[in-house]
Amino acid sequence: MIATVFYVGRIPLAPGTLGSLVALPLAWLLHYLGGFPALGLASLAIFLLGWWATASYTRGRDNHDPGEVVIDEVVGQWIALWPLSLGLWLMGADPAVFPYPGWIGGFLLFRLFDIWKPWPVSWADRQPTAFGVMLDDVLAGLMAAICLAAAAAVAHGS
Repeated sequence: MIATVFYVGRIPLAPGTLGSLVALPLAWLLHYLGGFPALGLASLAIFLLGWWATASYTRGRDNHDPGEVVIDEVVGQWIALWPLSLGLWLMGADPAVFPYPGWIGGFLLFRLFDIWKPWPVSWADRQPTAFGVMLDDVLAGLMAAICLAAAAAVAHGS
């Protein structure tokens, strides 16, 4: 249940994209409940839990990164949204506010880097371990977060 995010990964149409979509309302909820600290700590906790769950799920299998494992997409998507959550939290904005340009941009950028897999995402993706499964999405999320922060700086003149 953990590796597939409550079986979302078993839906046959674009499981990685669906895993990322499921991550969006969860990110908003975490931000609403505790701002950026909650989202950041949850990202770390789910990374560790996902690493364990992925290792358990793939133990004894030939494929170390089956498509139905989408817990890595949740972590990567959350990381991609860090600049949005951090900016809102630092501004003291109402925690219910999670403006759509930010989360749509974070979603699209994360999916771009997760599918395109530029270096170092491609390097991590080639690692034959559960850690590699998680790490490539962390790196894609970090790349998306950097781009999202840059876009926000341009859009908001900072």
